[in-house]
Amino acid sequence: MSTFARTDRSLLGRWWWTVDRWTLAALLAIAAAGLVLTLAASPPVAERLGVDTFHFARRQALFLAAALAIIFATSALGSRGVLRLGLTIFAVALVATAVTPFVGVSLKGATRWISLAGLSVQPSEFVKVGLPVVTAWLFARQRLEERFPGHVISSALMASICALLLLQPDVGTTLVAVAVWGTQLFVAGVSFGLIALVAMTILAGGIGTYFAFHHVQGRIDRFLDPDAGAGYQVGRSLEAFRGGGLFGRGPGEGQVKDVLPDAHADFIFAVAGEEFGLVACLVVVALFAFVVLRGFTRVLAENEPFALFAVTGLLALFGLQAAVNMASGLHLIPPKGTTLPFISYGGSSALALALAMGMVLALTRERPGVESRR
Repeated sequence: MSTFARTDRSLLGRWWWTVDRWTLAALLAIAAAGLVLTLAASPPVAERLGVDTFHFARRQALFLAAALAIIFATSALGSRGVLRLGLTIFAVALVATAVTPFVGVSLKGATRWISLAGLSVQPSEFVKVGLPVVTAWLFARQRLEERFPGHVISSALMASICALLLLQPDVGTTLVAVAVWGTQLFVAGVSFGLIALVAMTILAGGIGTYFAFHHVQGRIDRFLDPDAGAGYQVGRSLEAFRGGGLFGRGPGEGQVKDVLPDAHADFIFAVAGEEFGLVACLVVVALFAFVVLRGFTRVLAENEPFALFAVTGLLALFGLQAAVNMASGLHLIPPKGTTLPFISYGGSSALALALAMGMVLALTRERPGVESRR
């Protein structure tokens, strides 16, 4: 039974009856699964690092609580509010990303984090969220004014972001950002010639990245060479999925978390597979798929170009990041070091994706007086 009557004209009442409650419920379920899996995966990692057993679990609970608050707050915005928020996020994150190689903290051979008040923040996570909103505005503006060089400006922005990310170096985030931008470009209806040019540029950039970064070359070579094996972490991940079977070993009975350094982060899906089994993994996949497909179904009923392009980019980011994480753990693609949204441990990722999904909910809200096919 609903708490609010349809005649309730308060801000909260209007929000309740216009927001997509099914998507909201799916996001809450994903966050709940993330908390359970962090509780299962992180204690052995914490003990190996010499910190309190539930150090990561407590921090992730705080991150998820803040993320949910951001989702609720952001989803109450209108289109103009989403645009202002996206522009602000992009501008601040772009400047922070530019200075990260000079003032950031180095970890595992990369400089991607900035230390603020004792917390490590990864600015590139927020660049990925702000970029689809900015490019959506550029594409929408060009659709309304043909002389406006929206595609050219977005291409220049994308090239600049790629350069900044590769300086860190962060190849995984670069690929995700390019893929999201490419998806928006396709939906914007650009000419085939421009799409072909972009595709060739991306291919050339990918080849250049392979030869420029030894760690990328090593990962791809191991992935393509069956005799080289899957690598330590991916190999243990595959063993975990095989050992979990259909219904898993049971909560707390998994062994992969005792040996994987990133069991609570990049390889948390392997913990899910071992302890809860294939069925639970498929439920998680279904939740991510539902959020993406539901979002596209709702936004395709809109006539506003900005909403269409922005939601397309943000949903592509959310779905692609989840797919890359799960595919890496299953040895379907070379490992990328990408987090599983709202499930892997990480404050920057959780907060950035909360902003993304809050903006999706805001742009797909029902609008009284506007004809809709939803």
